[in-house]
Amino acid sequence: MYPSAEAVALAPLLALGVALSARRLSPPRVAAGALAVALVAAAFATRLEPFANHTFLWAHLLQNVVMAEWAPALLLLAVPRRWVERAAGFPLFRPFVALPLWLGTYYVWHLPWIYDTALRHPHSVLHAEHISYLLTGLSVWWPVIHGRMTAGGKALYLFAAFVLASPLGLLLALIPRAIYPFYVHAPRDWGPGPLTDQQIAGVTMASEEALVFFGVFVVYLLRFLAEEQASGLLTGAGAGVGPRSGRPA
Repeated sequence: MYPSAEAVALAPLLALGVALSARRLSPPRVAAGALAVALVAAAFATRLEPFANHTFLWAHLLQNVVMAEWAPALLLLAVPRRWVERAAGFPLFRPFVALPLWLGTYYVWHLPWIYDTALRHPHSVLHAEHISYLLTGLSVWWPVIHGRMTAGGKALYLFAAFVLASPLGLLLALIPRAIYPFYVHAPRDWGPGPLTDQQIAGVTMASEEALVFFGVFVVYLLRFLAEEQASGLLTGAGAGVGPRSGRPA
């Protein structure tokens, strides 16, 4: 077994980008970028890689989650303000473009015949799958992290992402048969069988999306409610200090 391109090329390139940006970032943002690089390296430079490519669906879905959701969000926190300003208005970062693009990428790659094709071509199609996850993940998280939507708009956007993406994991968990021939016929010396493996993968995926997207949705919802409450208090205070229009009797 040899290291994947994601481990020997992508992770170092991401690390270089974070290092070059470090001078313009606060320590927490640098830490976010470093964590993104660490997650990519852990997904493709550890035992998770051979598990994903040869034996277990749950391992492959965990790699996909890293590339499509976790790493993109953390990487965007490590983007300097100057770069954000230059990228403002880029069509792929618009909410009504980014969300359908990300959802379409997720669902298309999980069609059984496409999924199996990627796994049977690990040095070409599988790399394209992972890169497409990363790029569309950056696209879907951009409106949340760097977009100009209100807190309420971001909460609605995140709720839509959660509601529209979660059925995929639930479907994998509930289908009564294993649907990916590659993993059905994979040699297994230990661990769950194909159907249980698929169920574990589906539950893991649905739980992760609930934790990430619904969790961030709650943060922005609370922020929106706090802003609305503050606005109401200011409006009420402003109405109370105005001059009286009536004359004394």
